[in-house]
Amino acid sequence: MTDIQTLFRAHGSPADALPMEAYMKNQFTFLGIRAGERRKLLAEFLKENGAPTDLLGLTVALFAEEEREFQYVAIDLLSRYGKKQPSEAIEIYEKLIVTKSWWDTVDGLAGTVVSNHFKLYPELISTYNEAWINGDNIWLARTAILFQLKYKDKTDTDLLFSNCEKWLGSKEFFIQKAIGWALRQYAKVDSEAVRLFVNSHPLAPLSRREALKHIGEA
Repeated sequence: MTDIQTLFRAHGSPADALPMEAYMKNQFTFLGIRAGERRKLLAEFLKENGAPTDLLGLTVALFAEEEREFQYVAIDLLSRYGKKQPSEAIEIYEKLIVTKSWWDTVDGLAGTVVSNHFKLYPELISTYNEAWINGDNIWLARTAILFQLKYKDKTDTDLLFSNCEKWLGSKEFFIQKAIGWALRQYAKVDSEAVRLFVNSHPLAPLSRREALKHIGEA
């Protein structure tokens, strides 16, 4: 067991764990460490120990732990040090996306870790986006739809709209939500392009509502 795991287990709160587990529909076990304290503990650990020497190995080990906070710590570490990782790290990120998958970890990986990695290695986008968006894993598809959330005017609009189009018929809540979220975010850059896409495609009501949330129908 590594020091970081020992540290976090020593600060767990069973009383706080119960509502956290209930919020996640009792799918995961929690230590009972809230986000603010988690970040404080991690900062203290890094100050004392420095950056992990094997970041990818550590994050895989943290994702293998039962308690959900360890997956959050892994994403925190990747968000902080991801820009120093080699291009092949995308293979690890792909494995993490499909490990204990739920919106909380997938969105952190998609919107920050994978997002930053693709900015660093744009040559990877075509291969992985095609595999994820055309596969049958909803979490990889959600990642493909969401990884450009922070790209703003650097968004590949054709790719965004194409990814949304391929899953328009999905009944999955997390896919419908992702489509609406991605479109809503890009609407901050080009509201007319989003409105045109929405009005020319058969979006699920949830996706349409989310996409037009801040720009309206007209």
